[in-house]
Amino acid sequence: MGKTILVVDDAMTVRNLAKFALSKGGYTIIEAEDGVQGLKKLEENSVDLVISDLNMPNMNGLDMCRNIKSNEKYKAMPIFMLTTEASQEVALQGKEIGIMAWIVKPFVPDKLLGAVQKVIGS
Repeated sequence: MGKTILVVDDAMTVRNLAKFALSKGGYTIIEAEDGVQGLKKLEENSVDLVISDLNMPNMNGLDMCRNIKSNEKYKAMPIFMLTTEASQEVALQGKEIGIMAWIVKPFVPDKLLGAVQKVIGS
């Protein structure tokens, strides 16, 4: 069975680009528009990796990731942050939470796919 990735971003164009890139690797993509919706989709589905934006309405990416990592069920969940935020300070906060990769937008679709394949296989 294929692997499933949850892509959380308030910009539909970013979700579509990530979906296009990752679908080439045979992954199933579930989409959410913010952290609140992302947590709900995570609970409703079997997810192998989360890719999240940082700045979103309702709940930002760091808060969503804190919620994910504080749940024993998801402690080992790999998370990538896909954001325009290039600040070392914010990236360090992400690393402390347990975010595995910090990818700055605009991203190269094939590089995103390669990073995902390294972490969860195909």
